[in-house]
Amino acid sequence: MIEWIKDNAWAAWLGLAAVLAIVEMMSLDLVLLMFAVGALAAAVAAGFGAPVYIALPVFALVSLLLLFIVRPSVVAKLHAGPTLTTGHANLVGRVAVVVEPVDDRVGRIQVAGELWSARTPRYEGPFDTGAEVLVTQIDGATAVVTAYKES
Repeated sequence: MIEWIKDNAWAAWLGLAAVLAIVEMMSLDLVLLMFAVGALAAAVAAGFGAPVYIALPVFALVSLLLLFIVRPSVVAKLHAGPTLTTGHANLVGRVAVVVEPVDDRVGRIQVAGELWSARTPRYEGPFDTGAEVLVTQIDGATAVVTAYKES
């Protein structure tokens, strides 16, 4: 067995990479995956005829570089959460129609098929019924709206 591994080191490294990748699928920590890619790099080196004393450092170097440089950014991206806005935040940026005149204190709009109480920021003028406005913020149960300008 040892003789076969010496003669086919590339296959041994490839087998190790496969085992590490399979075990990674069970753990999902992205640690063993980095070692699997390191084993693939060692398999390539061994495939080109590199001896074990070269393939082993290639394995270690590639694995550690991936583990400390690539893995943190991949994990951060995977754990960042959904980028889909949901709930009331989904209304921000939508165009609404004024149902009852809106000023800096009171008013009502229809946005996404729902009626909302609305107000304008203090520096905005009032909007009459039928005007199109842009929802810029949701403040509690009130939509804050500004003038809608078509672009």
